[in-house]
Amino acid sequence: MEKANFSQLLNDAISQPGIISKAYSTFYGYSLGNQLLAWSQCMARDIPLGPIATFKKWQDLGRQVRKGEKAIALVMPVTIAKKDEAGEKTGDVFQMFTMRNNWFVMSQTDGEDFANEVPVPTWDKARALETLGITETAFAIANGNVQGYAQLDTIAVNPVAEYPHKTRFHEIAHCVLGHTKEGLLTDSEMTPRDVREVEAEGVAYLLCALLDLPGLHESRGYIQNWLQGAEVSDKSAQRIFSAANKILEAGQGKSLEK
Repeated sequence: MEKANFSQLLNDAISQPGIISKAYSTFYGYSLGNQLLAWSQCMARDIPLGPIATFKKWQDLGRQVRKGEKAIALVMPVTIAKKDEAGEKTGDVFQMFTMRNNWFVMSQTDGEDFANEVPVPTWDKARALETLGITETAFAIANGNVQGYAQLDTIAVNPVAEYPHKTRFHEIAHCVLGHTKEGLLTDSEMTPRDVREVEAEGVAYLLCALLDLPGLHESRGYIQNWLQGAEVSDKSAQRIFSAANKILEAGQGKSLEK
């Protein structure tokens, strides 16, 4: 696999209920995007779902990758040194993401029994807000149709919102995605409102699905309404996965592998 299609992965996650929890229960140590990326490769190659590890890691665990088995690819960060026009290193570095074919599923290995304990996904609101530097304030709009809003680094959720957790994720996502830096639900004129709403609700959908919270049907409908038959761009899909990871990690107090 040369390139990850995050737009397709997001579409699969939204259109096929249950795959997010399946991917998490198998590949929980990795980012949401990589969980779905591993899931999609296993499905395409008819590989039974199971824990993944590098060749060396399986050896450390007392198992050996069978000869001829083909690795699966995940997206990983790579640090690259910047160079000047003469090709000399400047001392500065930048990070980019690339596909690495370094992982094998347990069913591709033989050896000692391996116990895979899957932690139940949890999320703590207070911890997440503090970590992200976001404040939740009292709802101050006299409009029952408004579920919530975000401004700069502050969010508010209508106390009678049908799915307050989903609304909270949506508004936090607006902040994390940079949609609110210049005012109420506005990042810049360069990003249309339909893109902002799809990105924020995409984050809310992923988190609700992972944490087994209600409102997925409504979330899916909201996304489809704003898309109007269009596809989520790969750039937006990557932003959605990245923001969902950041919000999830903030509420868990730990980092996932990319």
